[in-house]
Amino acid sequence: MYPNLFHLPDWFPFLGGAPITSFGVMMLAAFLAGGYVLKTEMVRQGRTADQAWDLLFWAVIGGIVGARLYYVLLNYDRLAADPLGMIFSRGGMVWYGGFLLAAALVFRRIHKVGLPFGKTVDAAAPGLAIAYALGRLGCFLVGDDYGRPTSSWVGIAFPEGKPASTATNLSQQFGVEIDPAMIEQYGEVLPVHPTQLYETGISTLIFVVLWSLRRHGRRPGWLLALWLVLASAERFFVEIFRAKDDRFFGLLTLAQVISVILAGVGIAWMLKLRGAAKGASAA
Repeated sequence: MYPNLFHLPDWFPFLGGAPITSFGVMMLAAFLAGGYVLKTEMVRQGRTADQAWDLLFWAVIGGIVGARLYYVLLNYDRLAADPLGMIFSRGGMVWYGGFLLAAALVFRRIHKVGLPFGKTVDAAAPGLAIAYALGRLGCFLVGDDYGRPTSSWVGIAFPEGKPASTATNLSQQFGVEIDPAMIEQYGEVLPVHPTQLYETGISTLIFVVLWSLRRHGRRPGWLLALWLVLASAERFFVEIFRAKDDRFFGLLTLAQVISVILAGVGIAWMLKLRGAAKGASAA
């Protein structure tokens, strides 16, 4: 674990002594990598690099604000107890919140500047996949968003995680039932499923698939719809192993419920595009 890569020198204006976190660096890398892929595809389509970076700007704003807002609202009890402390603390961001607000802002920008919607969002699809993969590496480096305890060879302990993967934290904060045999074998700090790495690996494979299909002959918008289905399936699967405290829907976490909804949107979108293609062919 490398939560802090280094600290800024004390003489640095305003931020002297502040830590540069691995999560922050990987989030920056995620936006830049996604933006580069978007730029590459938009240029190939005959657009300009400036148009791509303009869309990235709105994606960054929506991604950060939306991820933070989702986290604050999800932890409404802590928000009520300490509103200012909760809002301005450095920790706490949720992917789906960031994605939904970023998508809304980017879609609005695409419409405002007159870009072709289907082709533009298709150009963004591979970038979304690789950006997500890099972002989850940041979660791994700070010891956040890990999974349930496991004694298998994949298990990794996070003694300085956020929070640490201790039996007490897993039980009290996430409601996970701990096998006493694991505590006897490993002590208080338990190895858990490194779900962050699971997501990085699967999302990287999704990027490879989307990149290989970027010249598809289907109607514009199909590639983003495919990403919605694949990314939602990936998140639904990994949530099975996650240590979560938001299982508000029986066995399903909130993220799984959102995944099902987004996968349904992606499938419906693909079917609509398929029907439109058949209609055009018949005409």
